[in-house]
Amino acid sequence: MAPLIALLVGTTLARLAGLAGVDALDGWQPALRVGLAAMFVLTGIAHFTAPRRADLIAMVPPRLPRPELLVTATGVLELAGAAGLLIPATARWAAAGLTLLLLAMFPANVSAARRRLTLAGRPVTPLGPRTALQVLFIAAGLGILFGP
Repeated sequence: MAPLIALLVGTTLARLAGLAGVDALDGWQPALRVGLAAMFVLTGIAHFTAPRRADLIAMVPPRLPRPELLVTATGVLELAGAAGLLIPATARWAAAGLTLLLLAMFPANVSAARRRLTLAGRPVTPLGPRTALQVLFIAAGLGILFGP
């Protein structure tokens, strides 16, 4: 739920700043870039901090090799993508990469839900709501990729 909150709050605050006169944030597209970047900073940092890192490593489907490396790599990609979203010249490339990353990581969410794992001591989001969230996050990425 925290990623959704980061996306919504980040987008809203950036849009309000745009309406208040911050030219770089004047419009929904730049505001959405900020919100999505905030979301990926939050999730990216979780790849490197305890106890979330251990939970994320456990979420990697058992058939995949080197789960620690995969969690590190995806965390780096999320943080790099977040930075790329904030640079207008690279925002579309970052959105494309992050959208593909969301698609690539979704099987880990499915696996975690099916194995009834926990994240920070709480059960992972059930598959139905998690799928809806993933669709929303992908839609945000596509909104940046194909927006004005």
